[in-house]
Amino acid sequence: MAKIKLDLHDIFNRGSSIDAELNRVIQEAVDRGISLVEIIPGKGSGQLKKHVLRFLEQKHIKALYHRIEKDDKNFGRVFVHFR
Repeated sequence: MAKIKLDLHDIFNRGSSIDAELNRVIQEAVDRGISLVEIIPGKGSGQLKKHVLRFLEQKHIKALYHRIEKDDKNFGRVFVHFR
């Protein structure tokens, strides 16, 4: 199973860069037929994870993936599954 990993620790304080990276990784997964994207917003205050989840809930983005899984063992990880 092919997987892409996106760690947002380095750009956590640059909103436009975060959205650009999220767009890039989602599009890369679609283009390459990747089945899983692991996004690591980190634990912190939870604001970055909320930002990521709001991004993923946008109608045009939601149409691209199958489901989201929040890691119950590690609060700082989100998995995006593609068909």
